[in-house]
Amino acid sequence: MEFAIQVWSPYLKRDVECLEGVQRRATKLVKEFRKLSSEDRLCKLKLTSLVDRWLRVDLIETYKIVTGKEKVRKEDFFVFSDTCYNLRGHCYKLAMTRSRLEVRRNFFSQRVVGAWNLLPVHIVEAPDVKAFENRYTTR
Repeated sequence: MEFAIQVWSPYLKRDVECLEGVQRRATKLVKEFRKLSSEDRLCKLKLTSLVDRWLRVDLIETYKIVTGKEKVRKEDFFVFSDTCYNLRGHCYKLAMTRSRLEVRRNFFSQRVVGAWNLLPVHIVEAPDVKAFENRYTTR
């Protein structure tokens, strides 16, 4: 399911609701949890919602790009904020670029900026990818 772009990164609300419906039906297959609410079933099964999982993967990839752990030029993806001295939080703040088209607003380099800028310093300044993942998961 995660190999099709419409499934892995849907931006239409109806596509997201359809996929979350599939997850809700799948969690109802466990007999003991059928009567519970969707959130409680996810909690008992130690799962996260699809939207949260997509955001987590996007933030991990952003961490790799911003810190130079991926062999790509970070300037090709992101525009960094001009100064880090007057910013609250971490020094890796990204600037949101204007998008005329709705499709552009849903590109990876655009959709992740808000969530990335809200992360606390101790998560963003993790020494490696594993530490970033652990700190983000336990936040």
